Amino acid sequence: MKLVVGLGNPGSKYDGTRHNVGFAAVDLLARRHGASWESAPRGIEALVARWRAGDVVLAKPLTYMNLSGTAVVGLLQFYKIEVPDMLVVVDEVQLETGRIRVRPEGSAGGHNGLKSVIASLGTLAFPRMRIGVGRGDDRRDLADHVLARFESTERDVIAEAIERAADAAELFVTDGPAVAMNRYNRKQESGNGPEEAEDN
Repeated sequence: MKLVVGLGNPGSKYDGTRHNVGFAAVDLLARRHGASWESAPRGIEALVARWRAGDVVLAKPLTYMNLSGTAVVGLLQFYKIEVPDMLVVVDEVQLETGRIRVRPEGSAGGHNGLKSVIASLGTLAFPRMRIGVGRGDDRRDLADHVLARFESTERDVIAEAIERAADAAELFVTDGPAVAMNRYNRKQESGNGPEEAEDN
């Protein structure tokens, strides 16, 4: 089995914010595959949806971003899924808006959701996908930035990024993180020209 977890904050006030692009990606996966959201079992604070005949669990923790790890561990234990078979999808302010980066492991990089997952799992070694949401004005408080909605000029770019993130998650499920990295860790040029390979 596989687990794809989108991190975000629950509640309508956070819909469409930069911090919730992980939710947006798994929501899109659920729509693509006709999967319905329901409460997670055994009191785990999350919503779950299943596709591929139940072999893939999509999840949205409802614990707020900085406590995501508790729900993630509960889901792994209940469904008996190995850590390498989980993909965590998060926003990333250090990537320009619309970029995607898949990694098999790594540090939290300052992201509170990843910090919580790392602390709860006790390991850095789990696949994650970061969706770039940009840093914006350096003079603006970072918390305010990630809890804000996208500017009108960014909405098409982020919508396309969420589509590609869903594509990358599907590839993770079928072929693993290395294949997803090779295909999606690239900078897309405008128009239909070639892609520039990611260099780190």
